[in-house]
Amino acid sequence: MTPAVEAAKRAGIAFTLHTYEGVEVGEGDYALAVAAAVDRPPAQLFKTLVASVAGELRVFVVPADRQLELRAAGKRAELAGRAEAERATGYVVGGISPLGQRKRLPTTLDESALGWETVIVSAGRRGLQIELAPQDLVALTGATVAPISV
Repeated sequence: MTPAVEAAKRAGIAFTLHTYEGVEVGEGDYALAVAAAVDRPPAQLFKTLVASVAGELRVFVVPADRQLELRAAGKRAELAGRAEAERATGYVVGGISPLGQRKRLPTTLDESALGWETVIVSAGRRGLQIELAPQDLVALTGATVAPISV
């Protein structure tokens, strides 16, 4: 199991795992393709992005059908490079989870997540997603909730 799934198990929260195949990173919009592969609306599946904000790495979790609003993320915000994101989180791009990261980075969850009974995020590897209550996601990551997507 991945560190993300282990974190959910340790916390004793309810979750469901979803597997999928045939979605390749770099072919179109990966998050939208994953949402289709797990047969869920793109607004319910959230992608995990790593950005540098004023020189500090932070995690932003936004719906698959939206983009991170960099101005809402903070001053001098820019998406982290692939290698930097992978090094900081311990996960590969396309499988970066907000849960169970190598180093717990400050996390912000888009406020739209609270409109869902459950949300789906990467479970720590390509081909595996975890569905959980947004309140549990906030609790497990220490996330703040804010309007960060457009």
